[in-house]
Amino acid sequence: MAATSPSPASGSIVAEDLAKTYGGNVRAVDGISFEVRPGEIFGFLGPNGAGKTTTVSILTAGLGATSGRAFVDGLDVVRHPLAVKRRIGIVFQEMTSDGDLTGRENIELAAHLYGVPRAEVRSRCEALMARMQIGEAADRLAKTYSGGMRRRLELAAGIVHAPSILFLDEPTLGLDPQGRAGFWKFVEELRHEHRMTVFVTTHYLEEADGMCERIAIIDHGKIVAHGTPGELKDRLGGDIVTVQPTAPSPALEALLRSLPGATSVQGLDGSYRVKSPSGEKLVPALVEACVHGGIGLASVSVKRPSLDEVFLEFTGREFREDEGASATDRAVMLSRVRDQLGRRR
Repeated sequence: MAATSPSPASGSIVAEDLAKTYGGNVRAVDGISFEVRPGEIFGFLGPNGAGKTTTVSILTAGLGATSGRAFVDGLDVVRHPLAVKRRIGIVFQEMTSDGDLTGRENIELAAHLYGVPRAEVRSRCEALMARMQIGEAADRLAKTYSGGMRRRLELAAGIVHAPSILFLDEPTLGLDPQGRAGFWKFVEELRHEHRMTVFVTTHYLEEADGMCERIAIIDHGKIVAHGTPGELKDRLGGDIVTVQPTAPSPALEALLRSLPGATSVQGLDGSYRVKSPSGEKLVPALVEACVHGGIGLASVSVKRPSLDEVFLEFTGREFREDEGASATDRAVMLSRVRDQLGRRR
């Protein structure tokens, strides 16, 4: 008899060769595998259309996978979709609270939808409103809330049923730095107090660097890198020196590659990214070589490894916040709307 693999642990998220194809030929998720450990904050990063939204929707039982398996809190999302939905909380980047209901009514509605015992609804709502610092505005319409208050309301509604796992899909998009810091303060407190697992997608890489214990980067439907923020930055192999010439120069790339201490050179939109174990030592030699070679320089800058550089290294693209929704994003959102309508009937 073949040995059976152990069941995934409670509080964990496991994806096994997960794939999703739209329309028979658009492979939005292409055989990805990863595991999120119980109680950790796990970052899932990628460019627009890379497969983030589709993956989150599969893990939250909002979409079916074309192939592969996913387990959330120890449950197969295909075999037990309703049980999975009861055990998770979700905060989407789009506002899902009803602006024409009060803050209190929004949280109470979420409690009823999640099946919180009636006897506990009032006490849970009061505690969460106080915790999220919206108690004084509890009986105001949600549409009168500031962006930060609205986000805290969304978080309260997402955890009113005390989930084991919290999914945050671009939760702080559009908030100012103070609002973002306040939101993450509450998330960190909840995680430590309740050992809640947090799965987050974000366009703010400094958030992922500061909050996430481990990170996976997805691009074109595949996981292209994963590890702790420190491990990912170490893989870059040193400092990044960015060189911007005053005019295009065919000789510049060859010159940069010949410099002692330059381990790699990458052209990008007319500028060059040079990796070096010590950028500060490389720059004087670089400038001197360009002067002797008659190559004008508009700027030279040195950056220590950051998640922005990691993202650029593994995807070849900068992480832009203003990208529009992709076709897969729109398909996923349509599925979410249908699911929400079905739950309210």
